[in-house]
Amino acid sequence: MATWDDVRRIALSLPETGERFIHGSQGWHVRNKGFVWERPLRKADLQALGDRAPSGPILGARVEHLQAKEALIADAPDIYFTTPHFDGYAAVLVRLERIPLDELRELIVEAWLTRAPKRLSRDYIAAHLSGAE
Repeated sequence: MATWDDVRRIALSLPETGERFIHGSQGWHVRNKGFVWERPLRKADLQALGDRAPSGPILGARVEHLQAKEALIADAPDIYFTTPHFDGYAAVLVRLERIPLDELRELIVEAWLTRAPKRLSRDYIAAHLSGAE
């Protein structure tokens, strides 16, 4: 079971990442571009999801594009979901307590890569991912 401490540890291990609170929720950013954040469900979300609304901590994460979002939701609907608020937006919501730690790490790194400057992303990939997978 993943926790906010896991999110914090993974996110802050990435280059030039910072943490801040916005509207009372935690968020992690690279050069002032958010890539993962705490996203409690709001009243409109709860109404839209109805009985399907999850309880527990919810993580928002940027994804590369809408197809990646759709693929995550289709492959693991017990972990990933969205709300109408995020329609047309390349981000997915995550039931934090259900995501395995290795998958959480992959999600956070990929979210970071979508927001980090190109040179920083290239350097990270060359140092950490090239030939490793």
